[in-house]
Amino acid sequence: MKIGEFEVKDDAPEMRNTVAIAMLRPWIDVGRVGTLTLTKLERHMQAKELGRLVTPGNFFDFTRYRPRMRMVNGQRVFTTPNSIVHHAHDDTTDRDYLFLHIREPHALGETYCDSIAELLTHFDVTEYCRIGGMYDSVPHTRPLMVTGSLTDEQAAKAKGLVSHRRSTYQGPTSIVNLVTERMIEKEVETTSLMAHLPQYVQLDEDHMGAARIMQILCAMYDLPQSLADTSRGEQQYRDINKAVTDNSEVSGLISQLEAYYDRVLASSTEPDAEEQAEDDDTQSQFAPDVEQFLTEMGERLGEEEEGDDIDDER
Repeated sequence: MKIGEFEVKDDAPEMRNTVAIAMLRPWIDVGRVGTLTLTKLERHMQAKELGRLVTPGNFFDFTRYRPRMRMVNGQRVFTTPNSIVHHAHDDTTDRDYLFLHIREPHALGETYCDSIAELLTHFDVTEYCRIGGMYDSVPHTRPLMVTGSLTDEQAAKAKGLVSHRRSTYQGPTSIVNLVTERMIEKEVETTSLMAHLPQYVQLDEDHMGAARIMQILCAMYDLPQSLADTSRGEQQYRDINKAVTDNSEVSGLISQLEAYYDRVLASSTEPDAEEQAEDDDTQSQFAPDVEQFLTEMGERLGEEEEGDDIDDER
């Protein structure tokens, strides 16, 4: 069965009270936070593949998302990068889930987004939730901040776990945000969670960031809190502490980030205009070498994301 540009299994089950949870690579999957979270949810719920793009080459440049050769049972198997959708049913809450591993398209972005929206509409999705991670000027020595938008009921369940501070970002963004716009037009609830990771720590897999997102998802959807295991992430961050102990420059940077975090970011309430202006002034008071470091880091990260090769099957 074809839905938009997706080939969906003919034996797709009937769904009810369906939540779609999506992650987007590479723009907002730093530390593979979204990938790690979705994969863990899929394993917990024993999710099965529901569908994938019929012709991914219509949307993706395979010199940037590389096809891959794998050895399976002694045989070489060729796999093509794709956008894949998995389905699972949670018996405890009697809720269906769609897990979407979305890639940033290189061509025909509107068609790509419309196909995702058509797929969600076909399965009568009641909520479209986006998760991911981004680099920010935050220290690894403080609880990782998560921002986002939740329903009133979810906000009550996840009280104290999600920052109330709203993004004021203006600038380049992903065409995949069109999916959210399409869902809003159809009056589907849209929510989001974004983990803010230390800009100076670039872990291939940030398990602390993934655990923070999982902790909130478990609260939102009444899932077992045991899924939000922080032990691996805590070990990673302890290793970072050891690595920076004897580096005076990095230690100085972290001290300034801690001061800014404690004064500004730790607040769980939305600042008024006067407080926000004061906060912005505080942020501008980083030492010049710190500001230069953060600026260069941000530019380098942007270049890496723009040219990112993603060579796994998903």
